[in-house]
Amino acid sequence: MPVPQHTPIRVLLVDDHQLLTDALSRVLEREPDIQVVGVAPTVGDVREAPRTGVDVVLMDYRLPDGTGSEATRIVKARWPSAKVVMLTAIADDETVLESIQAGADGYLTKDRAVAEVVQAVRSAHAGDILLPRSVIVDIARRVVAARDRQQDRVLVEPLTPRELEVLRALTEGLASPEICERLGITPNTLRTHVQNIMGKLHVHSKLEAVAFALRHRLVEPPRPEGSLF
Repeated sequence: MPVPQHTPIRVLLVDDHQLLTDALSRVLEREPDIQVVGVAPTVGDVREAPRTGVDVVLMDYRLPDGTGSEATRIVKARWPSAKVVMLTAIADDETVLESIQAGADGYLTKDRAVAEVVQAVRSAHAGDILLPRSVIVDIARRVVAARDRQQDRVLVEPLTPRELEVLRALTEGLASPEICERLGITPNTLRTHVQNIMGKLHVHSKLEAVAFALRHRLVEPPRPEGSLF
């Protein structure tokens, strides 16, 4: 069991299915390091939610008055440091890419075990990418096909060799501890590299950095082997 933090991870649930949000609330509130600070059934409710601190948002994609992508943009504007994990039954490439472009930090389907959702909250808060490797590979294929149809290349500030190594590791779907072990760096150093990468690429999340890097040929796509889960 994780050691309780002085400040628990504050979670906002965005979903209009009350049975699901009630169940998730009960499960999450049993964890000593997690606190559910609210439930928002609609995009409008996200927009009107109190400006109390939020660390992680579990976000459905289909909402009564819009999409999870719309709500994600609102979350990122209201709580810039909050991590958004899409928790939805929809897993097609279009929806995943749209969610990434909106700023989502992770993507899980609703068939995941409750224990995985709890761990996803902690992993998202820690800054890890939450996306099955198989989905990363599918996204890679999609963006590679798209880039082959376009001739324009976006000019970005060049990445250092070490930043490119970090970006390749992110593209492979490695978690932060795995990247640190592979490159022999500390978590703080990794965090600095990631911040520099996102700044140079003008993106707002690790997932968006991965999609950008694949689309603009900064790194090669991952091989379709293994999985994050």
